[in-house]
Amino acid sequence: MKVNNILFGAAYYDEYMPYDRIEKDMEMMVKAGINTIRIAESTWSTWEPEEGRFDFTHLHRMLDCAEKYNLSVIVGTPTYAIPSWLADKADDILAMTHHGQNTYGPRQNMDVTSPIFRKYAERIIRKLMEQVKDRPCVIGYQLDNETHTYDSCGERPQKLFVEYLKEKFPDINSFNHEFGLDYWSNRVDNWEHFPDIKQTINESIDAEFKKFQRKIVTDYLNWQLDIVSEYKRPDQFITHNFDFEWHTFSYGMHPEADQREAAKRMDVAGCDIYHPSQYDLTGHEITACGNLIRGLKRDNYLLLETEAQGNLRWLPFPGQLRLHAFSHIANGANAVMYWHWHSIHNAIESYWKGILSHDLAENETYREISTIGNDLKKIGDYIKNLKKINKIAVVMDNNSLTGLIEFPTANNGDSSYNAVYRRIADSLSDLNIEFDVIPADKNLLSEYSLVILPALYSAKDEFLNAINTYVETGGNIIATFKTGFADEHLKIYCDTQPHIINKSLGIHYDQFTHPTDLKISVTVSDKENGEDNIVTGECSEWMELVKRDTAESIANYQHKFWGDYSAVTVNSYGKGKAMYIATLPDEKLMSAILSDFLQRIDFKEDAKLSFDNKKGLTVKQGINDAGNHVLFFLNYTPDDLTFSNIAGDANLIMNNTVADPYDNKKILKDEKITLPPWGVAILEYLTI
Repeated sequence: MKVNNILFGAAYYDEYMPYDRIEKDMEMMVKAGINTIRIAESTWSTWEPEEGRFDFTHLHRMLDCAEKYNLSVIVGTPTYAIPSWLADKADDILAMTHHGQNTYGPRQNMDVTSPIFRKYAERIIRKLMEQVKDRPCVIGYQLDNETHTYDSCGERPQKLFVEYLKEKFPDINSFNHEFGLDYWSNRVDNWEHFPDIKQTINESIDAEFKKFQRKIVTDYLNWQLDIVSEYKRPDQFITHNFDFEWHTFSYGMHPEADQREAAKRMDVAGCDIYHPSQYDLTGHEITACGNLIRGLKRDNYLLLETEAQGNLRWLPFPGQLRLHAFSHIANGANAVMYWHWHSIHNAIESYWKGILSHDLAENETYREISTIGNDLKKIGDYIKNLKKINKIAVVMDNNSLTGLIEFPTANNGDSSYNAVYRRIADSLSDLNIEFDVIPADKNLLSEYSLVILPALYSAKDEFLNAINTYVETGGNIIATFKTGFADEHLKIYCDTQPHIINKSLGIHYDQFTHPTDLKISVTVSDKENGEDNIVTGECSEWMELVKRDTAESIANYQHKFWGDYSAVTVNSYGKGKAMYIATLPDEKLMSAILSDFLQRIDFKEDAKLSFDNKKGLTVKQGINDAGNHVLFFLNYTPDDLTFSNIAGDANLIMNNTVADPYDNKKILKDEKITLPPWGVAILEYLTI
């Protein structure tokens, strides 16, 4: 979805305010260059304080004032936190989980399949839509909020699961066979005797139930979409704020939603990305998580929430908020929205601070955000709707994510599927290499010169055969350990591992273990100095004892007993090359391994080819609405950073805090630019 201007703003909660200051707030927003607010997504008990009594006073105060100050509004459906009176309506409204019956208090504690919940949810959505549908300031709608499965596994979801299985497996004997239910006498003689899912010891069934739970999320969001669509004008959009697996910050693909499927009918995908700041700021979360969301619809996305001050450890250093914002835009975001405008004075998120602190006065965060908003007024037309054209794709898959939850690689450390993804994604970012995220879809392979398969544990024959063909006809792949190990139901393949793609990889293995104090070394050519560098690093979580068939060993395990086995291999197959990484290297080592393979396939990335990020320079690129290349130069270091503009003559769109596009300011080829700590420069190239 294209936008007329980059949406810049914050979530706003008039109903939370300790006193009436809405006029003051919106005056401050306009002064800061804010053009959009997001409202209403957590307000059910405000809109309906008692069953059947509706009060939209705060809603109309916000809409009236937004129209007065020419602010756009995104309205959220208020269903992710239910009022206390609804929780008492029926026993099945609060979800039964693996940990027992939910009680009232937290958000997202309900069973969204409950007909009684749906009845009242539909009523409040329709009442809200009737209030807002004709308001000119409303530009779009957000369905629910960060919707997951909530681990709802009570009687109703389980009955629905059995109906789902009956449709998928009309013959119960084929179901028993497919899921290996002879094991421990787990066979099901008829569907009426299907056991409670909560105590299953069969990971295939558990994974299938998790897949079904994700389907419930998709169906629920589509149910809301159908209701909202009855009221939506043609000039309005529908979105959702997808979030991520949480490791005290946004980390990777969420295990409790099939976000790609859920986003299909939406106009634009949205997301919430939170990440460390101060000396821990790397930009990795912005890239790894943003790429996941950009991949949902293969289009620009809306950043609907990110931190302003955030939690206690995240108060950004001066300049970092600007770096955050322009990094998101460089990654393809058409919105930068903060959670939230003002810090809350009560409850669990009181110390998750917004733009304004608890005194509600201007502060350094507000002043820096004001520079972003007012700069976007000047340069937004040159960087909105940025089209990303990447030559590398990383395949991400919900079933494989579930597979590594069911069968973790190690008993300690970060053994998750997302850990493998992040090791790949962060290493590519450290090498200044951009990438797309795609599903395991054979029809997308030919668009890329390199496809990376991080722990694609669950893979269908059709896709693995397509991978072989892709390499044979000139494509290149990198696959990691556990790729091609099991089918779509997590049944382990009973032939040579890795299943099918051992042909293009030129390797096989039949044994694996957990590494202890294990190192490997790789040799990487340094083209600048004409020398070879040996990089040695630690390996963790998993190691496969790989035997070479036709592949070349790039690194063997440095181990007294496992030293004859390969840790990293490269194979030439037809016109392409295939690398296999049989363990999880540390960050520095993974970067070296990827760098080695990129050199072997002579990888080039157009305009960014010669920009070196050894000193912390991150470069992102895209094509703007005018059809010109735009390069973002992002200083993710606490020091001044100088680089040469080697890509060609360019128009200066922005150099740190100055935004004067086309003011007769040119940056010539090879001219030097110095960025301050956490600084940003943006150049537009008419020819490149």
